Amino acid sequence: MANEITIQIAQISPTTSEATIRRHRVKVDRPEPKGGADEGPMGGELFLAAIGGCFMSNLLAAIRAREAAVTDATVEVIGTLADSPARFSAVDMFVRATYDDAALFEKLVDIADRGCIMMNTLRGKLEVNLRIAVD
Repeated sequence: MANEITIQIAQISPTTSEATIRRHRVKVDRPEPKGGADEGPMGGELFLAAIGGCFMSNLLAAIRAREAAVTDATVEVIGTLADSPARFSAVDMFVRATYDDAALFEKLVDIADRGCIMMNTLRGKLEVNLRIAVD
């Protein structure tokens, strides 16, 4: 259906599962120190990748749509862990790119933030700090 996204996850070994997303496959596992076989990232790592990947795809679309002179875009995503129960208490995202027009880049970052399904889902539920990194 147009208003749903469905993926499948199946066990493929004692500690590893495989997510099938459209025609893509991603193994999910725990690192060896946590009893896994380290065949893929943990679910929490994929969660952070989903946030960053969603934001990045929207940023790249905004850059392309405006034919903006922005290159070498990167996003670093850092999740802060809390206990009891185990969860993320905050997510920090640092956006970097090569650009000449800082005001335009800030606008593009804002557009990407507002267009990202993950950011919109998490807003008000998890502290997500989005910053343009200055090196």
